[in-house]
Amino acid sequence: MKYILRILLVGMIILTASCVPKKKLSYFNDFNELDKPAVNPRIQKPIMPFDKLYIRTLSIEPQINEIFNSSSNEMRFSGASSGIIGYLVDEEGNINFPFVGDINVGSLTTGQAAERIQESLSEYVGKTTITVKYIDNRVTVMGEVTSSGVFTFTQDKITVYEALGMGGGLTRYGDRKNIILLRNENDKIMQYKLNLSDSRITGQEQYYILPNDILIVEPLNAISSSYANITFTTILSSITTLIAILLFTGVNF
Repeated sequence: MKYILRILLVGMIILTASCVPKKKLSYFNDFNELDKPAVNPRIQKPIMPFDKLYIRTLSIEPQINEIFNSSSNEMRFSGASSGIIGYLVDEEGNINFPFVGDINVGSLTTGQAAERIQESLSEYVGKTTITVKYIDNRVTVMGEVTSSGVFTFTQDKITVYEALGMGGGLTRYGDRKNIILLRNENDKIMQYKLNLSDSRITGQEQYYILPNDILIVEPLNAISSSYANITFTTILSSITTLIAILLFTGVNF
């Protein structure tokens, strides 16, 4: 009997080690402590090098629309939604626009970029209307999520929850207090640690995910489903097998 007790004791230890407290699986653990809403840091993202822009020129003259919206100077990105033609912002923040040449749109909002392009174009053609939007923005989500990968979005930025949702959300063993954000800022790669259990995250600048950001969900200090194939069924099956072997070998209990 002592052998069975030992086996059951080992099994209980393994099961206990694999259990994760509910608090570590919850978001906003301090929700009941909130006394006022957090200030939302929502501001429009400025255009940065390597952004991909959709630029459309509208004019009452059909020939103008045809020239600027179907120009061979534009570059088609294979990853863009519906094959939309876009412009790639270079390292200096410039785009190469037909007939005009380089136009610097770095550090501008899409609305400001549209005004600058329209001003530059007014020297060559009559009155036009310019529309500028982001296309083919990408975020990489990896670690303890349901589905790691590179995901695209068309907004200038998305929330960290939206980005993680693209990866199917965190697994049971994803550490909600230890989300690593990697971001290119000028000539540096910055590293930020995000805590999804703290409601104050909504007031932080890193609450919004920018194009080319990388999110890494670290595992909890428990048996992770991504790094070990231990399940309750496997453990119980192992215990049963060991007991059967002892009985078969004639061990006296």
